[in-house]
Amino acid sequence: MAGRSIAAVARPMSTRDEALILDEVSKRLIEELQQDGRASYAALARSVGLSEAAVRQRVQRLLDLGVMQIVAVTDPLTLGFTRQAMIGLRVDGDLRAVADQLAAVAEVDYVVICAGSFDLLAEVVCEDDQALLRLLNETIRVIPGVRETETFVYLTLAKQTYTWGTR
Repeated sequence: MAGRSIAAVARPMSTRDEALILDEVSKRLIEELQQDGRASYAALARSVGLSEAAVRQRVQRLLDLGVMQIVAVTDPLTLGFTRQAMIGLRVDGDLRAVADQLAAVAEVDYVVICAGSFDLLAEVVCEDDQALLRLLNETIRVIPGVRETETFVYLTLAKQTYTWGTR
């Protein structure tokens, strides 16, 4: 990543959210914010054809419902973190319980329950290799149910985007 950007990140809908249907205006707002998370309400209003107040209310509703977040996306390497990795975990027992414990760890910024070779994937950002080793050895591998881990150390970031739009 070439520096700092601000992005609207659409959160994948879980089964409890399936009844939430977004209209075309809300989808367009999300797409506009994915392109520029700092767009003003006035600019968004012009883009979607609503008043600034109506846009402000819709954006706030999307935030309140957890449909999206507006966050600053940074390059960890520019902030003093020298190690990023994806950790694949094979788990015995309840995957959700282990995922919840992983999600509570400060260095973990992404956790998914998945199908395939691994039960869970967790992305971590650490200060250095020693911090990664401590994290693996003292925090992740001691979580009840964690049977195996495989660590994929990032060498360079080739692409990261949050502009997948809406459906």
